[in-house]
Amino acid sequence: MKTPVPATPSTLRAINDRAALRVLLDRGPLTRPEIGDLTGLSKPTAFQVLARLQDAGLVVKDGVRAGSSGRVAETYRINPMVAHVAALDVTPEEISARVADITGAIVGEAVLPQPREPAGTLIERLNAALRSARPPGPIRRTVIGVQGAVDPTTGRLGYATAEDMPGWQIPELVATLTDGLGTAVDVENNVNLAALAERTYGVAADCPDFVLLWADEGLGAALMLDGRLHRGVTGGAGEVGYTPTPGAPTGRDVGRFANHGYQALTGGPTIHELLRSYGVDAPDFRRAIEIAVRRAEHGSGSTAEDAGAGLRNVAARLAVGLAAITSIVDPGLIVLAGGVMSAGGEHLRDLIERELYALTIPRPRLRLSAVEGNPVLAGALELALTSVRDEVFGAALPTP
Repeated sequence: MKTPVPATPSTLRAINDRAALRVLLDRGPLTRPEIGDLTGLSKPTAFQVLARLQDAGLVVKDGVRAGSSGRVAETYRINPMVAHVAALDVTPEEISARVADITGAIVGEAVLPQPREPAGTLIERLNAALRSARPPGPIRRTVIGVQGAVDPTTGRLGYATAEDMPGWQIPELVATLTDGLGTAVDVENNVNLAALAERTYGVAADCPDFVLLWADEGLGAALMLDGRLHRGVTGGAGEVGYTPTPGAPTGRDVGRFANHGYQALTGGPTIHELLRSYGVDAPDFRRAIEIAVRRAEHGSGSTAEDAGAGLRNVAARLAVGLAAITSIVDPGLIVLAGGVMSAGGEHLRDLIERELYALTIPRPRLRLSAVEGNPVLAGALELALTSVRDEVFGAALPTP
């Protein structure tokens, strides 16, 4: 049995400092007595902690607050200028950028359309997106969400063709972007980032084992196992669009990166055509699903019946892939996200749940995503902030 190592004074100081920083991040601005109450520190210790954190530039005064007795007390907050982070969501249509300070406050946003023929190098396009968000200071870390995944065995972007992501097929991708952008860079699959956002801000906060299915133009999934993202050996865990599925062509039939498998059965364009065969005519798959749901819920006669039958067909197709995932992973929760699910809402969710429960022995909860706005940017910022807070707060505090 290992003998416990006694805590040294420097270790205790570091623990106290991190505790104070955490409550200031979560609850600030706070007075010194409030910091002491929330951390359990004595008044003298709380005074010493704040003095150290101010000397390190991590904490600044935030004014005064009047108490019930009429006395005033100084308040303190995390210094927002300590570091800034950025998030980029790169799609074939646009690059969305968001910048936050170390407290998580959003200080800049921008969206740059992607031209049909990409102008400039990849580095130039990404730098332009970051500049357009007008960061108030240097960016310490940038997390980029992409439709694909970096293969750690090769350093290249996989699961995305040059047509999908022009300019990204370069060796040592992360190192190249880090040099070119002048900031530490992480490149992460966009659906994985949506899952991180769901764990932090959405319906998966209380579930360490869940699957997020992103159903949109394309299909993707993220696997959160024991509270950690599972990426796989080549980074491709969750690339369910390529899963061989009954009723759909396989990669052997049409080519590895062609439209086949689960994607061919349930991707947005396929759903669009499927609902058209049930009499739902619309300009795109999202609008088609919305019309079908409205007809099924409020229509009458054959129009309502056809719309309902079309939606049940969509649900049955989606459930086939979810049944395979459920049988292997046995998650406690499946989060349904993406354009298909936002258009179909609770009506489509209920249909998918019924179909899934008819196919599997486990019956995981099915919930619609609760993350507002762009979940990829939200997840990317969360990942960037976690890394930078560990770096900055750890580096600036006493070494244990």
